[in-house]
Amino acid sequence: MKRYVAAMLVALSLAGCASNEPYDETRSWTVEKLYAEARDELNSGNYTRAVKLYETLEARFPYGRYAQQSEMDLAYTHYKDNEPELAIAAADRFIKLHPTHPNLDYVLYLKGLVYYNDDSGLLAKWAGQDMSERDPRATREAFLAFRELTSRFPNSQYSADAAEKMNKLIKALGGHEMHVARYYMKRGAYLAAAGRAQNVVKEYANTGYLEEALALTVTAYDKLGVPQLRDDARRVLELNYPKSQYLANGWQTEEMPWWKFWK
Repeated sequence: MKRYVAAMLVALSLAGCASNEPYDETRSWTVEKLYAEARDELNSGNYTRAVKLYETLEARFPYGRYAQQSEMDLAYTHYKDNEPELAIAAADRFIKLHPTHPNLDYVLYLKGLVYYNDDSGLLAKWAGQDMSERDPRATREAFLAFRELTSRFPNSQYSADAAEKMNKLIKALGGHEMHVARYYMKRGAYLAAAGRAQNVVKEYANTGYLEEALALTVTAYDKLGVPQLRDDARRVLELNYPKSQYLANGWQTEEMPWWKFWK
C-alpha cells in the first residue's frame, strides 16, 4: 500500500511539473507548416517571431531543402531586423555548410549588402570624427563579398548591382587612403604620408585620387630631403597630368573627408 501511495505521489508530482511547462503550439507542426508560418512572420515584419520559427525548424528538421532555405531566410531576417552581426554570422555559416549550393550567389550578395548598408548607414554618425582613426572594415568586407560574387557567378542576377556597388566601394577605400595621407602630412609624418599616397597609386589608381596622390608624394619626399624620389614622383605626375595645377602650385592640404563620396 505504501508503495502504491508513493508511486501515486511521484506521478502527481511529475504531472504537476509537466503542467508548468510553457505551451508550444508548434510541437505538432510539420516542416512545411513551420516554414510557411516563418515566412508569413518575416513578410509581416515580425522578425523576432520569424527568427524563433526558423530556429525551431532547423532544430527539428536539420536536413533537407526546408532547413537550407531557413538558413538563408534567417540571414535575411537578421538583416531586416537591423542585426548586421547576426546576419553576417548566419550568411557565413551557410557559405561554410553549403559551398556548392545553387543559391550561393544570393547569400554572397546578401553578405555584401549587409556590410555595404552597415557602412553607409553609419556615415552620418562619423561626420564629426577623424576618419584616419577608423578602419573602414565594412567597406573592405562588402567589396570582398561582391568581388567573390561577380568572380564566381558573373551571370548571376545580382552581379550587375554588385559591380556597381564595388565601384563606389573602391572609391571609398581610395578616398580613405588619401584622407589618411593628408592627415599624416598635416602632422609632419611625411614618410607615413608618402606610404599611404603610394598605396593609392598602386591599389586605387582609377578612383580619381591619383593626381593628388602623386603630388602629395612629391611634397612628402621634398620634406624628407630625398630629391631623387621627389623628382621621380614629379616626372610621373608630369607624364600623366602635364597640365596639373600641382606642378605650378605644389600640393596643399585639402580638407575633404573621404566619406563624402557617398554624396
